[in-house]
Amino acid sequence: MKNTTYPPYFNLTMFVKIGNYRYPAFVLCLLLYALIISANLVIILVISREKTLHEPMYIFIMCLSINSLWGSAGFFFRFFKDLLSDTHLIPRSACFFQIYVIYTYASYELTLLGIMAYDRYVAVCQPLHYHSKVTSKLVSKLVAFAWIVPVFSVAACVYLSSRLPLCGNKIPKIFCANWPVVKLSCVSTVMNNLVGMFATVSTVFLPLAFVLYTYARIFLVCRKRSSEFRGKVIQSCLPHVITFVNYSITVFCDIALSRIDLEALNPFLAVILSLEFVVIPPIVNPLVYGLKLPEIRKHILGLYFLKDNQRGPH
Repeated sequence: MKNTTYPPYFNLTMFVKIGNYRYPAFVLCLLLYALIISANLVIILVISREKTLHEPMYIFIMCLSINSLWGSAGFFFRFFKDLLSDTHLIPRSACFFQIYVIYTYASYELTLLGIMAYDRYVAVCQPLHYHSKVTSKLVSKLVAFAWIVPVFSVAACVYLSSRLPLCGNKIPKIFCANWPVVKLSCVSTVMNNLVGMFATVSTVFLPLAFVLYTYARIFLVCRKRSSEFRGKVIQSCLPHVITFVNYSITVFCDIALSRIDLEALNPFLAVILSLEFVVIPPIVNPLVYGLKLPEIRKHILGLYFLKDNQRGPH
């Protein structure tokens, strides 16, 4: 009875749909993961070693890159193993650990984007008070807050899910997710739904609403200012807007996928949409910030040319 209600393994059924394409998919995803690691490490390295970039906005960008490495590691290590395996059974403990890593990654991303929106709001709407308001002490507190809230809210959701007796072990995804596990429950999930709703509101909807509010205020300020001022604001805020819109779309897709029957979708479309949530943001973030922000771009190019000169003739 214990093995039925608390299965020792979960079966990730979406891998069945990949079939003979798993080897090309493995090579492609390996290159993709190498790009994620290298791009985010470059951002972290440049910001950490350049003292001129030890400003709040760049510290938050570095935190985004660290979070990208955290989330992609939680997904790809297991994904590579399952991609080459004939069976796609994941141990119960490993499944809940993967849920914890991926969901904290998702929550960190949104809370960090909310904090970055506040930073841009003060910089644009209250520029004379920026350095007195956004201090290094406040930055430390905000980063700690962005980390602590998801740690405990996601831990509560995962703990409650792990206690549920289940009437099956099939998860129609290529990675473990909380809602498909909860749907397997043999008993009422009212408590899970309430805690999940609180976690979603605190780490998803509140940051999203705050970002929208801050950019509405920024837009109102820009309307009354010169075109030169608006150009500077666009240059400063555009990377954050792109990151926010990109991540909002991937979150929406993941939520939508968890509520529909994936078996009815085209198998390749279902796999691609499942991958989008954990792959696209870690790739897009460093590319957007590395290419759009002149200070980071300048130091990245300086780092490249420095290495190029070191390889040259002596």
